Amino acid sequence: MTSLSSFLAQYPAAILVEIESVKGSSPREAGTFMLVSQEALWETIGGGQFEYMAIDHARAMLRSGAAEDRMDIPLGPEIGQCCGGRTLLRFRLITAEIAAALEARLKGEAEQQPAIFIFGAGHVGKALAQALSLLPLTLTVVETRENELHGLPQEVTSLLTPMPEALVTRIPANGAAIIVTHDHALDFLIAREALARDDLAYVGMIGSKTKRATFAHWLEREGEPPSRLKKLVLPIGGNGVRDKRPAIIAALVAAELLQAFSAAETRRNENQRGHPQDQDHA
Repeated sequence: MTSLSSFLAQYPAAILVEIESVKGSSPREAGTFMLVSQEALWETIGGGQFEYMAIDHARAMLRSGAAEDRMDIPLGPEIGQCCGGRTLLRFRLITAEIAAALEARLKGEAEQQPAIFIFGAGHVGKALAQALSLLPLTLTVVETRENELHGLPQEVTSLLTPMPEALVTRIPANGAAIIVTHDHALDFLIAREALARDDLAYVGMIGSKTKRATFAHWLEREGEPPSRLKKLVLPIGGNGVRDKRPAIIAALVAAELLQAFSAAETRRNENQRGHPQDQDHA
């Protein structure tokens, strides 16, 4: 996707359209924004007639030279939408100061994105990298084979190392490890290191029930506590869909990851607020 700076370099005359507030149901939440020039768009505020109205209004502002405006839009039958809510949109002509603030905001949001380390860049690893590169995630692919690191999306960081298990410590807290190497023994080494951490939102390995049982025996032989196996998602993608094509596996894993990150965020928020029963005894 084109970056914000690249878009503005090509289309310097643009309007920032931002959802300032929301009442009831709406396509996107407050704070969502898009850029509108006479020739192009960057991002979306939700699509549909609601967005078409915003685009038309922004382009009318560009033609008239207006610098700022607002629109209060009911999301009902009168505009052909059925959300039932109401949105207040703010329109501002892009200035250097506004552009800098947007860049800073996007940088901050990127730094807060969950980090995923994909161990292995074979068929499934590459499919995962392709699928996940479309999501608001920070991706790193780790490989022992240099030739397999070619052809990854440009948004992905690649690391070549003879000891992938040693890089598990680099995964930021609340991140994820997806283990899809070409070697079962290597899978086990990486998984052991990942499961030893209690701050990862997801640890998954490609495989089968037989591989899970083999890994359980290996963990036991290595003296690891059996409870660690409970944190391992194996097989990744679940058993609900039998299609084992790499792209299908990648789509299923993407859904698993988003659910895992959402659940982890909910737990963190609850811990920060404190449990109600804890407050009762305070």
